[in-house]
Amino acid sequence: MSAQILGFIAVAVFVGTFIQGVTGMGFALIVAPVLGILRPDLLPAGLLLLMIPLNAYVAWREWRALDRHGVSWITAGRTAGTFGGLAVLVVLPAASLNLVVGATTILAAVATLILPAFSPGRRAFLSTGVFTGITETATGIGGPPLALVYQHKPAPTLRSSVALCFLIGELISLGALAVMGRIDATVLPALAWAMPPLAIGVVASQAFYRRIDARFLRVAVLAFAIVSGLFILVHH
Repeated sequence: MSAQILGFIAVAVFVGTFIQGVTGMGFALIVAPVLGILRPDLLPAGLLLLMIPLNAYVAWREWRALDRHGVSWITAGRTAGTFGGLAVLVVLPAASLNLVVGATTILAAVATLILPAFSPGRRAFLSTGVFTGITETATGIGGPPLALVYQHKPAPTLRSSVALCFLIGELISLGALAVMGRIDATVLPALAWAMPPLAIGVVASQAFYRRIDARFLRVAVLAFAIVSGLFILVHH
């Protein structure tokens, strides 16, 4: 792998880490397309591996604000959804999957602009977990549903809860991918190269994450969901 490719990946990882460290989302949306173009062999397993230390740190950083009830139900749905994601990888063409995921994400984001503020319950958390399990296992991108379900919560609750959901889900998905033989050890050197920019991004986010208020974060959530949905549709 050339130094130029490594440099592009390093920049993408730094930017994605900084944005997710501040807002609680965005890493996969930024890094996935770069990897898809330069190192498609790193998707989805490489992307999931990169996110583990980032989400572990964010979840620990604001642990006291964590929504344990919501995370529990999302994780239950996420576990079931993982098997759906594996089935999707086997039977459904990537273009068809991206079309469904992209369109659903955009519709959900637009609907939240119309609907009044809501407090998600067990069904909302469970269905979010199932959908995230399918999309993240199959594509490496599972942030939009989690961000949308927590959009009316305080910023620390959104960041910590989404991070812990990501972390647990990534471990589940990686375990399932390993059983299926879809993790190649040859990708590890490239991932090791990405660790320093990831660490720098985490440190840089420390100076800004407390300055994000709830109103700005909700706008960022909706923008993130719509942009990610459009990105998935464009690349279907």
